[in-house]
Parts: sequence; structure tokens; C-alpha cells
Amino acid sequence: DARCDPCCDARPRPRCDARSMSVTLASAEVFSRFVSELPGDPEEGPRRRQVHGALYSRVEPTPVRDPRLVVLVPEVAALLGLDPAATPAYAQVLGGCALVKGMDPYAACYGGHQFGNWAGQLGDGRVINLGELRGADGALWELQLKGAGPTPYSRGADGRAVLRSSVRELVCSEAMHHLGVPTTRALSLVTTGEPVMRDMFYDGNPAPEPGAIVCRVAPSFLRFGNFELPASRGDEDTLRALVRFTLKHFYPHRIAGEVMDVGGFFADVAERTAAMVVGWMRVGFVHGVMNTDNLSVLGLTMDYGPYGWIEPYDPGWTPNTTDAQGRRYRFGNQPTITRWNLLQLARALAPLMDDVAPLERTLAGYGDALNDALRAMMLGKLGLPVDPSRAEADQALVDGLTAALGRAEVDMTRFFRALAAVPVDTLGGAPTQHLVRLRESLYDPDGQAARLEALGEWVEVYLARVRDAGIADGARRAAMDAVNPLYVPRNYLLHEVIEALDGGDAGPLTALMETLRRPYTPQPGAERWAALRPVWARSKPGCSMLSCSS
Repeated sequence: DARCDPCCDARPRPRCDARSMSVTLASAEVFSRFVSELPGDPEEGPRRRQVHGALYSRVEPTPVRDPRLVVLVPEVAALLGLDPAATPAYAQVLGGCALVKGMDPYAACYGGHQFGNWAGQLGDGRVINLGELRGADGALWELQLKGAGPTPYSRGADGRAVLRSSVRELVCSEAMHHLGVPTTRALSLVTTGEPVMRDMFYDGNPAPEPGAIVCRVAPSFLRFGNFELPASRGDEDTLRALVRFTLKHFYPHRIAGEVMDVGGFFADVAERTAAMVVGWMRVGFVHGVMNTDNLSVLGLTMDYGPYGWIEPYDPGWTPNTTDAQGRRYRFGNQPTITRWNLLQLARALAPLMDDVAPLERTLAGYGDALNDALRAMMLGKLGLPVDPSRAEADQALVDGLTAALGRAEVDMTRFFRALAAVPVDTLGGAPTQHLVRLRESLYDPDGQAARLEALGEWVEVYLARVRDAGIADGARRAAMDAVNPLYVPRNYLLHEVIEALDGGDAGPLTALMETLRRPYTPQPGAERWAALRPVWARSKPGCSMLSCSS
């Protein structure tokens, strides 16, 4: 189809025939319930502005000069009912140069609390929503392009994204899915052929970087901030319309005719949010920027920016350079922050309720419920059952472990895999006997003997607990290996992959993504993806901490 030839900013917007992408897409509905059912901005286009009484602004992606499809994730393509075999039209649509019939692109209008402070109107500054597809299983999936050009909410920025941040989002979205953590997905990575200026270190020295666009996929990208903005403006009509839309499509058991169970909806969001953050803590993920505009009302991990993975176990670590001083979003504080963010959502929903007691009950019980879930998760990582009669002793066991891990500079991911292989029959031997098996998870094992002694003592207590529970070594190891990953997308690995891709070699990216599809299973030839962080990466930018610049 000639209309799908490469286009540039000077050419009129083409509309691709759906048949040029795939036979499956030709018969699929493409539409947007968000646009058709909710109030929108009467002005179209990317002019920067404050938008009132509306939840979105129509704006089309800005075409790029040379869109090239680098990755099309086959599982996500299949989920959407798309042919996973790439065609030229894929690059055009997923690169923002063409639209499929039925697409009605828009940028969402929302606000949020950033680092604990109300930031007012924010919105999709570099994200453009294309619409929804009905997937192979009948479910509806929303598609959005990140880095597709300016919107009314770009706040003076260019609306673009660079290759390094786009690769990180692509890889981590899919890794989290395969790890079993609720998340948005990623369909594709397209390079744009255009440089993007970024001040990576915020030091006044911007430099050009390769541009890229990721297509993100989720049932919905609704976030806490969508509800906060109209509530902050006293716009109850818009807020009510949004809540009704959300309940109708995503929490249908919370709406009956004109009656909306807003308190029940909030309880559901809290439950999903708790499950999400427990998943983060289980695999050692640190989001890095848990602002209310980055938390999903569906309990999905979203907006992958300066995230990181715990390597030496440190509850106080944050991967975000912007958060380096206050460490608000540090690893160990993530459960607490979810409650703070839920409090802001409750305040936004309160104007729609005659009685806010249901909101208060949910918030009052959230901390205890989350702590119970975190303890159960940690016991699962240790291959131990939840025994209410041993709750206090088991909590002491977990607390003793986290203290010992922090003192001994232990790699969290590798430690739990190594611990699973320590047999109970070593119980009663010298503590160093256990540490022989755990050495592969330690940074500088020869330089901190005193600290390692405490870890060895903890292992003695743990093995006694395993013996008393009558758990066989084989069963324990199988249970632990099922919830403790062997492979996670460590920052230094992503740094290496991005450097290779920047040099024209997509092989490492392909190999890493293939390995991360089976994160709990040892894979021949994948040893490098499970290695300890090397010394050179300890403080290297992009390997230890990252900025929000992308």
C-alpha cells in the first residue's frame, strides 16, 4: 500500500489499510471507549495549555523520519490477535507515522503528587494513546506510544524518548510479566532515525541520543492522578463520570444502574496495589518514582523510568538520582508509600461519598493486611508454610534475615537461589559450612568475615525451622526456586545491551529477552545474565543510579 511509505513531518498523515498489517487486524475492531464515553478537550493538537472539564485531548503522533521496527514481542502480538510476523506497516503505525482505521489518538489529562507534593496538571507529556483492540481471547487492550511527540501536557518538552529509556521499558515490562508481577506490557520497540537532545546527568551538558518509541499495552492506563486532578479542581461532574466509566468497564461488580459502590472500588484498588508491591518486594524491584500519577488503579506496575533491582541487599537504596537525598522511594519504603498514595486517592474519591467510613476502614486495615502479606511472601521465599501459631517467631526469623543480608552485602537474587541448595543435614556444623554454599551470592566474601558470621548463625536458625516443619530438601528447593528468580534485568546488564544496540548489535537484547521469558529456570549458555554485578558497574551511571531523563 503506497500510503504506508515512509513519511516525514512535511507530508500529510497517511491512514494505513489494516489489511497491510495482518489478516487478523483487518477483522479487529479498533476504537476508544475513553474518547467516546468521557468529556474531552474541545481544542485539538499539541499546543501547551491547561485543560479543564476534560479527561483527554485529541492529538496525533508526530511522524518520524526513519521508523525501524527493532523488536516485536510475539506473545503480546498474539495477545492482541496480531500476526507476529513483522511487516513494513508495523513500523509505520508503531512509529507514529500512520494510523489504522478506527484509531482516535489522544493524550490523557491527569494530575498527581510528585515526591509528596501536589504538582497540579501533569498529563501524558510524551504518550499518545492510539485506541483499543479486541484481543484473541475477546479481552480489550489499550495501545499507547511512548515517545511519539508533543502533546498539550508536554510542559515545554519535545514529547520524545531516547533509545536507552525505551529499551529499559521494553525489557522490564516483559520481564515483570514473566516474573508473575502485575504489569503493563510492551508490544514493540521502534527506532526513529532522529536524534533527541537529553541532559542525562542534569549537569547542563545536553547531548544528542538516538530516539525510539515503545508501544505499551494494558487493559487501561488509568492512574490515581486521573481522579486527583478533577477532585482538586472541585469538578465533581468530571470526577463522577470518570469513576462511573472505571467501574462500568473494570470493576463491574461495583456498579448497579445508577448506584456506584465507590468504597468497594477503593478497597479493590487497595487490594490490587498491595499485591503489586508485594510482588516488587519478592523479586527485588525498586520502582524509583512512585508518584501518584505513576500508580495504576488496576494494580499494574507502570511507567518504567529510573527503576532498579536490588543487588547488594539494602532497604535504603533508590535507583533514582532525583531521590538520592530524601530516598522517599527507596526499596524498603515502597509498602509505606503505597498507603500514602492510596490516602491521596481516597481524598480524591471522598467528594462522591455521603459517608467516607468505607474509605477510612480500608486505609486503617491496609497496613496490617500488607504486613501479613509481606511476611507470607518472605516465608514463601524461604520455602516455609504460613503458620498463624508461629507468626511472631516467623517474623523474627524474617527480620533476622534482612538484618544479616544488609550487613553482609549479599546479592538478594542469588542468595535465595543459593539458600535453597543448602541441605538440612549441615545443621549443627560450623557456620562457615553453610557459607561455602552461599559464597556465590556474596560481594567481597573474603573481606568481611565478621559480618558473614552473623549470616551463618541465621542459617542455623533457619535450618532448624525447616527441620521442625518436616520439609524435605527437594520439596523446599522446588518451592523456593518457583518464587525466587534466577534472572532479573539488572541495570548493568541493560547498560551493556543498550550499548550494543546503539552500536547496531541487537543480539544481546534478543538473548536477554529470551532468557527473561523463563526467569525461574536455569538455561544453558545464560550464565552471564545471572552474574553478580561487576566492580566496574558499582557506581557507573546507568548501572547503579539513573535520572528521570529519557
